[in-house]
Amino acid sequence: MLTFYNELHAQHRGRHEIFRGEMVPCFEKPERADAVLAELGRRGLGSIVTPHGVPLMTLERVHTPRYLQFLRGAWNEWLALDPANAGKDAFPAVWPVRTLRSDVEPDNFCARLGLYSMDSGTPLTAGTWTAAKTGADCAVNAAHALRLGERSTFALTRPPGHHAGADFFGGYCFLNNAALAAQHLLDDGLRKVAILDIDYHHGNGTQSIFYDRNDVLFVSLHADPRGEYPFYLGHADETGAGAGLGYNVNLPLAAGTGAQAWFAALETACLRLQMYQPEALVVSLGVDTFAGDPLSRFTLQSADYLRIGERLAYLGLPTAFVFEGGYAVKELGVNVVNVLEGFETAL
Repeated sequence: MLTFYNELHAQHRGRHEIFRGEMVPCFEKPERADAVLAELGRRGLGSIVTPHGVPLMTLERVHTPRYLQFLRGAWNEWLALDPANAGKDAFPAVWPVRTLRSDVEPDNFCARLGLYSMDSGTPLTAGTWTAAKTGADCAVNAAHALRLGERSTFALTRPPGHHAGADFFGGYCFLNNAALAAQHLLDDGLRKVAILDIDYHHGNGTQSIFYDRNDVLFVSLHADPRGEYPFYLGHADETGAGAGLGYNVNLPLAAGTGAQAWFAALETACLRLQMYQPEALVVSLGVDTFAGDPLSRFTLQSADYLRIGERLAYLGLPTAFVFEGGYAVKELGVNVVNVLEGFETAL
């Protein structure tokens, strides 16, 4: 397996996040990617390379120009408010909720920070743009390598991406790597691509980006949003709109879900993927379904991740894996690489 590694991921290092009303150390931290990289090296699972940079217009195929412009300059604007902000992360405090306008971009930086965000738990830091952009490079390179003949690739990067929408960040995510990978495959000549999201949390950003399209099938297994983040999207009755009707499949699962029920849902997802007959698959690879994860209430064990990789391999599709969530750092490398090894050794 060819891995594209974001060597600049640690430039995004949040000091803290707001969690259940308190400032706590960030769950999404550089040690996550470091753990996966170390385990890849220990097992010798293919080559690890750095990505080539992709032009901004590639990001504009998924994200709006004004959102990208905001992200690129946000830290400098934060410093312009007060030089002392160099020692603080930027968090939003206001949002354009129902009855308020989001079409007019405010001049005030704090108002724009809220306009382009969905929560108060995603710190924007000095290196956020650099880390996120290089991560997007990894995802697009991973997709392109499939077009060059690779059977499987892995974008090892952080911050993750599947909560980021076309014009907003949140859930630790700034640029939607899985969506960028899928869009690149289409722009490079494929007609149908599928995205399978197996993170504990629903990939609301990915769903919203492709919700009215039939050239990308989005299938997600995740915790029931009535009780888990992102709360406001991910229900089973969200099946797409317009041309995309029937091309969005959500499989929400109850708290406490174990391997038997989870793999039953995976089988449903795989059958739907086979019916769609995509030419390539992008997997949002989150392993926060692990029993020891601090943000999860599922109970998968490390050995289960080998089975996941094996099942996905039997779909017989060129597959790009994109690293998403997983916050039990001690076991994280083993769990992620188990999926990749299971995939590689199945066929």
